[in-house]
Order: sequence, then C-alpha cells, then structure tokens
Amino acid sequence: MSTVGFRSITPFLKHVSDKTTWTFVRVVSADGIEGWGEATINGKAAQVGAALLLQHARLAGTLASTITGIAPLSHDKIGWAAASAIDQALWDILAQRAGRPLGHMLAVDCSPDVRLYANINRGTRDRSPAGFAATVRAALDAGFGAIKMAPFDDLTPATAATPQGRALIRAGLDRIAAAHDAIAGAARLMVDCHWRFNAPTAAEALREAARIGVAWFECPLPETADNIADVRNLRAIANAAGVQLAGMEECSTVAGFLPWADAYDVMMPDVKYAGGLTELFRIADLLRARGVGVSLHNPTGSVCHAVSLHVTAAMAPGLPLEVQWAETDLLFDLPPHALPRPQAGRSVVPSGIGHGARLRPSDLEDSMA
Repeated sequence: MSTVGFRSITPFLKHVSDKTTWTFVRVVSADGIEGWGEATINGKAAQVGAALLLQHARLAGTLASTITGIAPLSHDKIGWAAASAIDQALWDILAQRAGRPLGHMLAVDCSPDVRLYANINRGTRDRSPAGFAATVRAALDAGFGAIKMAPFDDLTPATAATPQGRALIRAGLDRIAAAHDAIAGAARLMVDCHWRFNAPTAAEALREAARIGVAWFECPLPETADNIADVRNLRAIANAAGVQLAGMEECSTVAGFLPWADAYDVMMPDVKYAGGLTELFRIADLLRARGVGVSLHNPTGSVCHAVSLHVTAAMAPGLPLEVQWAETDLLFDLPPHALPRPQAGRSVVPSGIGHGARLRPSDLEDSMA
C-alpha cells in the first residue's frame, strides 16, 4: 500500500554552524506513525517553513501516495524542497508500517553499504590554499578516495571577466593546486564551481584545472536554457582533457532533466528537489539509459543523508554518494540512534526500519508552526 493519510505536517529548524541551518519536517500519519523529511535550503529556512505550513493546511485530513508524489505549491526550489521533504517522510512512514528499512522498500536487491566522496567545502574554515590542503589531508586520513572542494569564493558570472573576477579565479586555481599537491595522487580531486562563471572564463578555468589534475568539474555555468549549448561545449573540453563535467543538483522532475541529457557526464539529482523518490528513480533510469552517470547531491543534514544512503544502495552499483564532511558531527549524531560514520570512504546503510534518521523535537529549535 503506497498511501498515507495526513494528521499533521510540522517544520523544525536546527542551527548547526555559522553557515548552516537545517530544515526538517515531521509528518504524523492518520494512524499515528511519525515520519521525518528534510527540506534544507541555506538562507531560506523561513520561506521553506512557510511552504511546509501551507502544505499542512492543504493536506491535513487527506490521503497522499508515494507513487504520484506531493504536488509543490510553487515550481521553484522552495516549493520542490517542501514537497520532496514530505515525500521522504511518507516513505519513512510506509517503511515503518512494513517493518523494513527504506532501501528494501525501494529495490529488491539493496547494497548493505555505499561508496562516498567527501565534500570539504563547509568544513574548510581557513580558505587559504594551505587551509584547503590541510582539510584535504584530513579527508585522506579519514579514508576518502575522492574529495570535492569549492574554491571560487565570491566570484559571479557578472564579474568573472573583470580584473577583480580574474583575481578571484586565480585565487581559486591556487587553492586547487594546493589541494592537488596535498592529495599527491592518493585520491580524485573534484571541483564545484557553484555556477560562478560565464562561458569564456569557465572554459579557461576548466583547462587550467584539468592541467593541474582535477578529475571532476561541477556546475560551471548557471543552468538556464540559454546556457545548454555552452555547457555542451564545456563537456567537450572537459572530456578531451579526461575530466568529467557534472551538474543539475537543483533540478526537479524528468521533464527538467531531459533537455540536459547530453550536456553532462554526471548528473546529481537531490532527494530535496527531485520531486519525490519515485520521480528520482524515473530520473535516474532516464539518465542511465542515455549513458549519463548518476551521483546524488547530498550536502545537507541527517535526514537527507540517511535517505540518500538508502536510495544510493537501492540503485544499481554506480558512482559514489556525496557527504558533507567535517562541518559538524551532528550530521551523524543528531538522530537518537546515530547514523553510521564513514569508514574507508564507505558508509553502512542504516539497518533499522524506515530511513533511520527519526529525530526528537526536543533536540531541535522550536517548531515553526
């Protein structure tokens, strides 16, 4: 049975660092089962909480299905994050009702563990080349075989071609070089650009990053329809240098991903934005059928991490899963039953019923209701 009746939908916050506030949602079903989802968007906690409360007003007393998913109230990041978080909680409720781990609700064959790569961006407080190198060495010591950094602080597409922008690009490349030297061939170095370039400067930075030894170049340009041709061109440049081009972490639904299917080597659907777990598997099937790699975007909190572990384990073996590393141990320790910590670049999948990251309201800030 894929339907759940709603009793309540309540958002909660958790401040975990000077950069990050996680946004969670507790869904209580008509039969009294409590499920949890996550809708974190940095800097948008109030707006996401408001969207979740509007969904409560719309859905309380009704039935919803994980097959059809939750309709967003707006077709933007906030709307999709709220809808996707509620869907995560529905799957948690259904898995608890069935007495099974979430991954085993999603696939017959489910791996007991998954490969990870470390996103060190929020864990790198010292933004100097030496600071990045130190964090990289710590991630290597923790056993990660792939490490991702976001080195182009303060750059924007509008300033990228200016003298100030070029200085910021040079600073980012210096950070990359220091990180690559620290890795010394022991892991793959991945770079996230956070849509900070225009097309000419992205091509220049990509070529230099490839020369340094980067293996993955992510989100160089804003992902708008008028940039698809430029992204395809960047993919050709990347592939000629042995680099993978990755992106689409904020995209929703099969229809959103489809126009980009030949623009990236790897796409990164996110359990917060995809439009529900059923839709996420449709997206993954579509992309893999077209030869595109799938690696879930997963840089936020405990619930998204747990759900992403289960989803990755339920997919056919493929690329490693992102984990936000070294920002806060609360990623693992916030749930009363702590989530597994990475070991040698892998994580065990939570083995209890549901997704394994149910929370205590007493551990969170006051609800936003």
